[in-house]
Amino acid sequence: MGIHIIKMPDIGEGIAEVELVAWHVQVGDTISEDQNLADVMTDKAAVEIPSPVAGKVLALGGTLGEMMAVGAELIRIEVEGAGNTSAQAAAESAAPAAEAVAPTPAQSPAAASKAPAPAAKAPSAPTAAGSARAPATPAPVATRQFGEAPLASPAVRRRAWDLGIELQYVHGSGPQGRILHEDLDAYIQAQQGHSAMAACITQYAPRTGSQQVPVIGLRRKIAEKMQEAKRRIPHFTYVEEVDVTELEALRNKLNSQHGATRGKLTLIPLIARAMVVALRDFPQINARYDDDAGVVTRYEGVHLGIAAQTDNGLVVAVLRHAESRDLWGNASEVARLAEAARSGKATRDELTGSTITLTSLGALGGIVSTPVINYPEVGIVGVNRLVEKPVVMNGQIVVRKTMNLSSSFDHRVVDGMDAARFIQAVRSLLETPATLFID
Repeated sequence: MGIHIIKMPDIGEGIAEVELVAWHVQVGDTISEDQNLADVMTDKAAVEIPSPVAGKVLALGGTLGEMMAVGAELIRIEVEGAGNTSAQAAAESAAPAAEAVAPTPAQSPAAASKAPAPAAKAPSAPTAAGSARAPATPAPVATRQFGEAPLASPAVRRRAWDLGIELQYVHGSGPQGRILHEDLDAYIQAQQGHSAMAACITQYAPRTGSQQVPVIGLRRKIAEKMQEAKRRIPHFTYVEEVDVTELEALRNKLNSQHGATRGKLTLIPLIARAMVVALRDFPQINARYDDDAGVVTRYEGVHLGIAAQTDNGLVVAVLRHAESRDLWGNASEVARLAEAARSGKATRDELTGSTITLTSLGALGGIVSTPVINYPEVGIVGVNRLVEKPVVMNGQIVVRKTMNLSSSFDHRVVDGMDAARFIQAVRSLLETPATLFID
């Protein structure tokens, strides 16, 4: 048997270090060739690190959230044959490596997996809607030591919150003690014996648990970028109401005629088209500002950032050369980019280089927002919720479909008058949709 040490590979593009955001194996696992070992984060792109060999995991070379230099030891694997490290070199480096990565009792996945079954926290059975929240019964027993944050995905955390379950008391069967949906199901079943006691406790019982959630990976990148944008850019926000009745009529007509063959259109590609046309007269808004060098770069092509919500946070994918595609071309590319972002498969090129951003919260968009500029861009347009409401037109009260556009601009580069005129141009195009296609 030999030892094969896998070092942090060179991801390329001059990257000197990456953030370790997920382990997919743990010490003692038997792995196969090409199996995914870990995920690392570069800028906003997640990269999978596969194994070039098969064998048994002996040691992990980093903890979640740690910044690891290219060339640092990532994982140590016992393999058939000689491996890539001599026995003497492996022995010399094993002790300090083990000391560096050995988990404390509060962090040990093995300790978590051997913890006794949780006791006496009994939420009532969930309702048909799956959103019932119920209190615990007798004092629960924690499956991990105080201060050790339970590992779970956002979806699992949300479900636990809806069910009134404190993750501190749930045994995790996933990698490194990660709590899975199956663990929540097992926890609920284990507490069924306490249902009679739970029925005697009101839903207003005090909740005393707390969770410490490390800010790592994509969430950390988002936090850093938002902080940088607010620190550097003097934002100002401009909001305008748009009557989209005619635009919606056009969209529905196009979908009825071409939806089966070309795909369904949402409002996003129509708004993107309006921005492309309006930006011809406002090149100072389709720009990026290098405030260190004091240079504004204006772009002829519109590389439209499309903010997409993922399980881990907001990601801005880039619709390159939006001016060169028709409505369906933009729609299909937006859908492809959104799926790549949500699945974590978007490449670095697909997440960088935008010149202006369009963001939307869809049906949850509210009536107004104050979007944060995607630094180093100088403008962002936010789409708010579409509503039907009575409007006075020609002295008559009629029902119209309206929607607000909430936009923010960098006041160092974009004057208030220019920003207002730009949004008014977008509004005019959307309210008279035939003009979207007049060159």
